[in-house]
Formats: sequence, structure tokens, C-alpha cells
Amino acid sequence: MDKLSSLCFLIVSIVTVLLVSRLWFPIFVNLPPEDMNDEKQSFEKHISLMSKAPHHPLDPLTVQEINKVRDILSSYEPFSNSFPTIHSLALEEPDKSLVLSWEFGNPLPPRRAAVIGILYEQVHVLSVDLELHRVIRHTANPTSGYPMITMEELLSALDVALANSNVQKSIHARGVKLKDVRFLSPSPGWFGKEEEGRRIVKLQFYSIQGTSNYYMRPIEGLTVTVDLNKQEVVKVADTGKGIPIPRSTNTEYQYNGETEPPEIKKINPISIEQPKGPSFTVENGYIVKWGNWEFHIKPDQRAGMVISRAMVRDSETGELRNVMYKGLPSELYVPYMDFDEHWYFKTYMDAGEYGLGLLSTSLVPLNDCPRNSYYMDAVFVDGDGKPYVQENIICVFERYAGDISWRHTDTLLPNGRGEARQKVTLVARMVSTVGNYDYIIDWEFQTDGLIRVEVGLSGMLMIKATPNEYAVNKDNEGFEPLVSENAIGVVHDHYITFYLDMDVDGVNNSFVNIDLVKEEQVDNKSPKSTPRKSIYKPYKKVAKMEDEAKIILSLVDPSEFHVVNPSKLSRLGNPSGYKIVPTATAASLLDLDDPPQIRSAFTNNQIWVTPYKKNEQWAGGFLTYQGRGDDTLATWSQRNRPIENRDIVLWYTLGFHHVPCQEDFPVMPTVSSSFDLKPVNFFDRNPILRAAPASVDDLPVCNARSSLNF
Repeated sequence: MDKLSSLCFLIVSIVTVLLVSRLWFPIFVNLPPEDMNDEKQSFEKHISLMSKAPHHPLDPLTVQEINKVRDILSSYEPFSNSFPTIHSLALEEPDKSLVLSWEFGNPLPPRRAAVIGILYEQVHVLSVDLELHRVIRHTANPTSGYPMITMEELLSALDVALANSNVQKSIHARGVKLKDVRFLSPSPGWFGKEEEGRRIVKLQFYSIQGTSNYYMRPIEGLTVTVDLNKQEVVKVADTGKGIPIPRSTNTEYQYNGETEPPEIKKINPISIEQPKGPSFTVENGYIVKWGNWEFHIKPDQRAGMVISRAMVRDSETGELRNVMYKGLPSELYVPYMDFDEHWYFKTYMDAGEYGLGLLSTSLVPLNDCPRNSYYMDAVFVDGDGKPYVQENIICVFERYAGDISWRHTDTLLPNGRGEARQKVTLVARMVSTVGNYDYIIDWEFQTDGLIRVEVGLSGMLMIKATPNEYAVNKDNEGFEPLVSENAIGVVHDHYITFYLDMDVDGVNNSFVNIDLVKEEQVDNKSPKSTPRKSIYKPYKKVAKMEDEAKIILSLVDPSEFHVVNPSKLSRLGNPSGYKIVPTATAASLLDLDDPPQIRSAFTNNQIWVTPYKKNEQWAGGFLTYQGRGDDTLATWSQRNRPIENRDIVLWYTLGFHHVPCQEDFPVMPTVSSSFDLKPVNFFDRNPILRAAPASVDDLPVCNARSSLNF
């Protein structure tokens, strides 16, 4: 190599290093020490992701594997002339039997990728074998509907819309400059005529003038429909020229060192200290071990976060016992309640249309997750099939909120001593920001064997602009909630349907309905009678077919719902089981033949039970975008298949009715609901009976008390 070539090579090398350092390792100049540590950890995580190899059959695809899949597709003959737009590229999980039989140290089952792409207006579903280096399965247009829309497509559609002269005139007529326009892409749903034969997106616009919270400033009555395949405007609906854009006053939500703090007493900083560090470990990137729990956790572009192989250790025998093979949010359905031309179609299917993982946000330390949290990054793909890193989308942490695991004080015994145990739990959390709404999804594991799944809703209302500045209050008359001047918070619902593949002490389980039935004392004059007139007793019924496990919850007709292993009996002869315990929830009020409800028929019941099938995982259908509702949980379950003593899946829908109010403006305080998966006859006795009480000696010595003023 001559001197000039050597010099060129040196310059290129230096530039490459600087570029890589800029992309992967932001320069530390002028950073405080704690920020330097954060940046260093971020860099180390990126390097780890770039070099990571899978260790478990359920580990997500690595960067190298994704690049390999892209290479295979690039040389695949049907795509030789043009590469498809990639809408999904993720691990194709091995058959369940292979995962259950696999042991650490053994070779992994064959690694495969599941790919969904669009080329020449056709949906292509492929299975790519990474070891064989080839496509082993390829199907075109398997069902109605389309895959998740990509961000590249949305931005391209925006360019098409804003280049349209009629759209420009409509925006300018409202006194808004194009540079101040922001947009949302409401789900088009499926209503037949407008969507027939087209893959479309609807765009609506907002003004960011005077505030960063543009969701509060809609340009009402302007909807642009764009054909995604042809990249052209199909329709401009403009009927709101007389409706004012709500003002920007008091809409800001971002903290900028407020000059006018709230008129409330400031709360002192609080933190949960762990002098010996966290009690959990994360092994090989995805295996979480804590207390008596062990499970696999991973990011997923559609579900957001997936919990697999959840096992709990029996405190009596030390045996690690199966509870759940896989759990995830399968679909998130959000219908808005308005007949208006610009609102009727807003019936979102957030997981299947946009992707809860793809829209996940980086969690904010100390505010989204407490100190000593473990953060997990995700590797997803863009529309070109190239991998990118989504940072800190999952956090795992221990929670102590002063709750009590169990307690008792016997006041009838002399010198009766109170016994109590503090409740410390482990939480896995992710947050998905789907446009205006933020969804906080927690999986909380307790040492008594209980799993609590909680969903929190926050973010911004979807505002409908109105000429009205003051609310009209009339009895017995439907109304639209006014949350600020010229701003209506449109009534809507949220339904989160969870897929729960329960494997209680093994694969074959049964669903048992425990009805609580009132019984009356018939003969209250017999010698054995008592003054009581009525009681209730539990009656057990094992569901043999799917139709017997379709449950609509009722307060006046109460039941318990158990998943049991009939082959695993306790020492008393009770089948080992877990029960699902609903809390506050809601049911859909829409007509069953309403087009949105046909697509979301999985919300017709709160509980479903189906036989396990690998390809039945998404309640709203495999291809949800503009899907017609012909491939959903409700259609699968119409077959009324046997479910007794089989590998079964439990489905539960958590629901919210939301009638907005002024307190939801301009950003909503979080509202939450949950359900529990609780052991029932799974353990021989209270599994945390022998847990030691907390002691002051366990905690660090602190001198803060002397400075407090009580």
C-alpha cells in the first residue's frame, strides 16, 4: 500500500470511528459524572445487543439474525426485482413441545423468522429458516386485512396530503401555516365502500402554534384519505370551516422549571433504598429470577412485552412448578362514540394496526421506573427490514409501597403478639404511546404465587373542536363533555384483551366455573332449623366445550373461574389450579352487527377459553388493519372445540368506559384497572408462612430523622 493510499485509509478509518462513536457512543465532553455513567452503560448495552447470541429458544432475533434474514430475502427469487416493504420481522417461535423439552446447555431448536411484507399490493407472509438459509414457507394474502402500518408509510402519506392544493387551502383558511401542522392517522376500520380494494390511511391535522400539546388544538372537520399503494389523495372531506381551533392557553404539559408552582404543599423526595441491591437477576438478557419466581421476558413489536415460561418454586418441596407458558396483550380496541363524518371510523386496534412495541417509549428513570430498575432494549426493524435499537422500553424493579402480605394479632391470648409480613413484589413494565394515549402495562409477581396484570391509561384526550365555550347541562339528554373552551372530550372505550396460555403444573388443564348459588332453608320449623333464611354454596362445573367457557361477568350472578390440572391433586384431593380474579371492568354497549363490533367481537365476552393453537394468538386477527372480522377470537371459537383436560388458552378482556371531564385536561392523571391470576389449591398451605419479618437491622442507619420537623 503506497503512502497516499495509507493516508486515505487512515482518514476513512478516523471518520468511521467518529461516525460510529456519534451514533453509538455520544461524546462525554462536559457531561457530569452521572450522565457519563449513563452514556457508558447505554454504549455497553448497544455493544451487547450487536454481539449478543440467543441463549433460549424464545429469545428475540438478534441484529445479526435480522441482517441474515434480510440477505436471504434479497436473494429470494420472487423478490429479485423489488424488495418488499417489511411490516413485521420477528422470531417465529419453535413449537411449544420443543420449548418445553429444551434444557439449558442443549442446542437451540432451529431459529426461524416470521416475516410479513407488502409488494405489488399483495401481502406476503414468509417463514425464513436461518440455518438452512432459505425461505421455507410463503403465503400471499392469507386473510382479509393488512399488517401493521409502518412509520415510513405514515410520513409518506403526510407528504402526499400536504402537497395537495385543496388540503393546503383548507389549512391556510384556518389561519395555520403548514410548518405548524401536526397530524394523527386514525384507524380507518372497515366499513365496506370506501375501503374496498384499497389500502388507505386517514389523516387529521392539528396546530402546534403556542403549545407543544397540539392534541388540544385540532383543525376540526378536515379529514384526508390517502391511498397508501398509489400514493395519492383519494378524498378531502372539509366540513369544519366555521369551527374555531381551541386556544392554546393552559394546554402546555412539559415541565420547564415552572414560574407559577401549584398552590399545594410540595412533597419531599422519596426513594426506596436497597442497601444490598436488588433481589432479582436477569440472566442471558431475558431470564428473570426473583424470590420464588422465574420467567422469560422479551420485547415484541406487536404485543410490546411478552412473559413466557412463568414458574414458581414451591416453598415446601423446592420444586419449580409451571404456571403460565405465555402471556401478552393480544389486542387493544378503542372505539370512539360519535356519528360525525370525521369521527365514526375511529375504532382503533392499536396492537394489530400500529404495534404496541413499535410505539413503545423509552422509560424515564425515577419517574417511569424507580431506582435500581433493570432496563431492557429492543431490536426492531424498519420498513426496509434493517434493524434498529429501541432503548429502555421495559423495566424490571422491586416494589414496596407499605402493603402487607399477611398479618394477625390474637387479642384473646395473654400477651398476644402481632405477626405481620411486608409485601415486596416484582414488576415488569412497559409503556406504549399510541398517538395521544399512553398505556402503562405492568406484570406484577408476588411471593404468594399471585400474578397481577395492571393497565394504566394516561396521555391526552382526543379533542373535538366546537363553537361552544360553556357546557349545556340538561337532565335526561345526551351530552358531549366540554373539558375546556371550544374543546369536547369525545366519549370512548378501551378494551385490552390478554392472551394467557396457562400451563398449571403441566400442559393439559381444564376450565372450571364455580357458580355461587343461593340456597334457602325450606323447612324452618323442623327441630334442626335455624333462624337463617338463606346462604349460598359454590357449585362446580367443568367446561367441556368452548361455548361453555364464554363468560359475561355479572355482579348478580357471581362465579369464580378456575384453570385446574385434573391430574395434579393436593394431599387433600383438590386439583392444582389458578383462578382469574377480575376487578373493575367494562363491557361493550355497541350492537353486535355494528361494523366496529364485528371486527372486535372478541369483546363480546370478558372471558373465553380456546384449545391451544400456535397460529391463534391475535384476538383481532392476524392481519388487523382494515380487517373485516373474519379471523378473530370470536370466529375461531365458533367451532366449539373440546377444551376439557387439554392444552388451553384463557383470554380475558379488561375494559374502561371513559366519559372525559375537566380534570383530564390538558393531560390525564393515570387511571388503572387490573386482574389477578391467583393460586387456588396450588400450594398445600400459605406459601409465605415461614417468611421472616422485616427488621430495622436490615436497613441502613440514617440520620435524617433528626432533621425532620413533626
